[in-house]
Amino acid sequence: MSAESRTEPTGWVGWVWFAGIMLITIGLMDLFQGLIALFNDTFAVAVEAGVLVLDLTTWGWIHVILGVVLILTGIGVLGGSTWARVVGVVVVILNLLAQLTVIGIYPWWATIVIILDVLVIYALVVHGGEVAAV
Repeated sequence: MSAESRTEPTGWVGWVWFAGIMLITIGLMDLFQGLIALFNDTFAVAVEAGVLVLDLTTWGWIHVILGVVLILTGIGVLGGSTWARVVGVVVVILNLLAQLTVIGIYPWWATIVIILDVLVIYALVVHGGEVAAV
């Protein structure tokens, strides 16, 4: 039976639910990461030439906004919305790129979020169409 003629979802639809829940979780992580950057917006790093001081206010706001969009998109994915799957992939790619910018500041946190982002993209792209049948 071809995928187009299938009326019942397969067990893989769990991946899409996983993606929706992870979108909400990643959004919360970004929201907290952004709030931390806003409340502690100066970060000093020792480099060979001295001390590099960074202002994290802009990145804090970017992470707060990304977090809210991810949470709303996750809710849409759990509801089976096609627009949410498309927006989800785009926003998760943006989130992945944003994590690369702070990987030097929060290496473990950013790496975990990047891994979760890759899993969410997989779930939304490969198995996203099945959730509409549920």
